[in-house]
Amino acid sequence: MRIPLPALIGRALIVSLLSLPLAAAFAQPATVAKNSPSGRSASDVGTVRAFQTAAHAGAPAIYAFLLQFPKGADLHVHLSGAIYAETFIRDAGEDGICVDPVALRFVHPPCEGALVPAARLSGILTSADQDLYDRLINSFSMRSFVPTTGFSGHDQFFSTFGKFGGLDKKHTGEWVDEVAALAASQNQQYLELMQTPPFGHAAALSHQISWPAPPESADFATMRQALLDRGLRDEVKTDMDDVHDAEARRKELEHCGTPQAAPACSVEIRYIYQILRANAPQVVFAQTLLGFETIAQTMEKGEHGFLGINFVQPEDGYVSMHDYTLQMKMLNYLHSVYPKVHISLHAGEVAPGLVPPDGLRFHVRQAVELGHAERIGHGVDVAYENDAASLLKELAAKHVMIEINLSSNEGILGIKGADHPFPVYRAAHVPVALSTDDEGVSRIDITHEYVRAVLDYHLTYKDLKQLARTGMEHNFLPGKSLWAQPDAFGSPIPECRANLGADKPSSACSKFLATSEKATAQYELERRFRAFEAKF
Repeated sequence: MRIPLPALIGRALIVSLLSLPLAAAFAQPATVAKNSPSGRSASDVGTVRAFQTAAHAGAPAIYAFLLQFPKGADLHVHLSGAIYAETFIRDAGEDGICVDPVALRFVHPPCEGALVPAARLSGILTSADQDLYDRLINSFSMRSFVPTTGFSGHDQFFSTFGKFGGLDKKHTGEWVDEVAALAASQNQQYLELMQTPPFGHAAALSHQISWPAPPESADFATMRQALLDRGLRDEVKTDMDDVHDAEARRKELEHCGTPQAAPACSVEIRYIYQILRANAPQVVFAQTLLGFETIAQTMEKGEHGFLGINFVQPEDGYVSMHDYTLQMKMLNYLHSVYPKVHISLHAGEVAPGLVPPDGLRFHVRQAVELGHAERIGHGVDVAYENDAASLLKELAAKHVMIEINLSSNEGILGIKGADHPFPVYRAAHVPVALSTDDEGVSRIDITHEYVRAVLDYHLTYKDLKQLARTGMEHNFLPGKSLWAQPDAFGSPIPECRANLGADKPSSACSKFLATSEKATAQYELERRFRAFEAKF
């Protein structure tokens, strides 16, 4: 069964917050009129009128309006989960992979007995093959899923990843192209894709060093040096090449740099290094160290590739829960050694009933205070954390952004509408931005998430611009922000205040933008806002 977060608790939390001394800070939504850049009509009358008309007309109309609304960044998206099942089935056919028609998953050849060649599921299908094709799509996603006793949306969601694995790595660049093309079609300009690169060598090395008992007594500095002495850095180049090869293939498919360049070429992509948190402590530490080393070398060489690190796999799993604090301590140590490596963490992707009450009390706080997370993915349990009011205040003060994943939170946790803490974060001035998480598994896109936000939370056009700007403000691109103050979009830096978002920035602004990839991306978002609003 899905486990809903009682709406009463969400409402009660807001009431309790407003009764505390910090009520003045929480009393108003984060988006107010002063957030419009000076000299700009950010709430252009024609655009706002068109938006309101579409919103009143319902989901199809607001989707059509928002399709080309500039959405900036998607900062929480897993590459494997972003690909639609139809693509995996096609790729499996090319690779000679088999399909198990009972387990509804891919199996390596030979395709003997009851196993079906995936290549059969293309072209003109028989009725039996069409039935298998449809059931395979449902198995690989949330399409048509209905919870049953003992098998929840959570179970279905996470089970998909083990069913469509085993495809040739040659497809990675094709998948990046597919995600970029979908983003470009929705006027989205930037993605940070979560990807797990090879770490077999690091895992093998981790078993050569002795991890103490109890695990919490580990000397991380000694463990790190032992892994480096045994050659852990030998795998760094492999990891860097992993994304370089994907990017090269993607650009080849998109004909970037040629007159035939596809719109997807305009989508800038960087990568987040995924750590598999469900492994033994020594493996998690070795993979995390490899990730920090890879990112540090990428940054040192000024290359495009991995920008930050994240822990993935179900947060409610036994190892994830049992070792949560230990893993945050690993990050605390590694952050002290590699302070420039960015950290975004899945935290609070749990709900009452899914884990015991004490499992809801500290994940977001430890992710920030021990794990040094600059962004939090999901953060659904915030209302249940110890001293939630002070935690929200801390998140706002530190400008820790929450990556809001509306569809996956409903699919995995049964959390939606008034049960979701999205309004709580906004009321507390915690920066938030929308993201897709796993758009292929959820069968959605980023525009769908904006539609949900508008209809479920009655957002205004200004609110949507705030969300898009916040995402671009909290990307991990190097350089200073376009905005004079963090998360305050009322005024850009002095060099760019004149004619913000013009097709050709001033000479002073151009000179500044040349020093900052972040500000350049933010300026492009403002240019896109201008172009979009000029249509109304």
